[in-house]
Amino acid sequence: MGSREVMLVLLCMSSSCLGQAAQGRGSGAETQLISGNGLINLGRRWGSKSPLMHISVNMREITSLKSSFELRTLDPEGVVFYGDTKGGEAWFVLGLRGGVPEMQNGKGNSLSSVAGGPKLNDGKWHKVELHSDGLFVWLELDGTAALMLGLHTNPDSYLTGEMRLSLGGILGSELELMNSLQTEMDGCVRAGNWLNISAPWQLGPNEVLHPCFDEIQKGSYFPGTGLALFNSSDFPANQMEDGGAEVKIQGHSLSWSGTVLSLKGSQDEAVLTITANPQTEELIVKFGTQKGSLKLGPHTLYLKLSSHEVQVELGQEQRSNLVDDTHDWVTMWNNGMQLAFGGVPDDSDSKWLEGCLSLIQVQGQDVDLDRALHQDSSISSHSCPFSP
Repeated sequence: MGSREVMLVLLCMSSSCLGQAAQGRGSGAETQLISGNGLINLGRRWGSKSPLMHISVNMREITSLKSSFELRTLDPEGVVFYGDTKGGEAWFVLGLRGGVPEMQNGKGNSLSSVAGGPKLNDGKWHKVELHSDGLFVWLELDGTAALMLGLHTNPDSYLTGEMRLSLGGILGSELELMNSLQTEMDGCVRAGNWLNISAPWQLGPNEVLHPCFDEIQKGSYFPGTGLALFNSSDFPANQMEDGGAEVKIQGHSLSWSGTVLSLKGSQDEAVLTITANPQTEELIVKFGTQKGSLKLGPHTLYLKLSSHEVQVELGQEQRSNLVDDTHDWVTMWNNGMQLAFGGVPDDSDSKWLEGCLSLIQVQGQDVDLDRALHQDSSISSHSCPFSP
């Protein structure tokens, strides 16, 4: 894409472009049309590389070379928006990587990418402004110049026809970015101020526009409707004498309700479950046929699984040690078990977790729920509603 064409892609994502919320019908199917001048949640869409919403516009109707909007996120990586022409022959992507803005552009076999500026994933609202001077696309963050993308192509042949734009994903499953990017973005945008083309955005098939939290804090929020699933072998355990598998979870356990963690092998029932009961203010641990309980409170949950024992601590003074010598559990962990946060896989009696896990670590590694084998789309991977 040329610089003016890139800016045209960026500019048509405003309240004026998006019109008012409405519903239309086409080919006998109901289509939900969405205004973009309010608060739009890009998240809670695990596993979907397709956009949350999209629009097609006539490029000859686009005249402005400047746009702005506000972004709030705690997510380090994901796609904010995408635009293309000629059915994807020329395209543009704006996203975050490591919390830092990144712009990528492609036209035919020519690809370019640039990243820089301050990190935006601090949970605060940031004003993002893009404009073109004819040779470069400039990105300003909170009124300060932060990044530019230079293009040396002639865009004139691309300034006719249709332009497609999308939020929260990429149109075209075959598109290969110059630098691969995790698609899911747990974030919200608001206050679009752009070009006055009165056309609404279309919500993607089977998409749901979730509300944004008023204020956010770091963590993963489970609303009580599903879980996030990993393979334990992705976090190899130390098989030395004092080794094993370790899990650390932070959060105020008094605010939890339901199954925090489960471990399941090939058998029908879970080998290990840790469940919070707010009525009795207990954290109930079940390991094989053994059972223990700890008192809920503002403490870190620590779990260590060894060959024939599980040790669970809640704070420095509470500990539950349960023994099951029917298997070598460290070997089974390394061979692959279902490690789930928020419930028990394939268990209709499982009570899904409701609450915020402010930190999840396995074997000392921070766990990114966006990289789960499966995650219920109701879960907010990187943000929780703020709680004093």
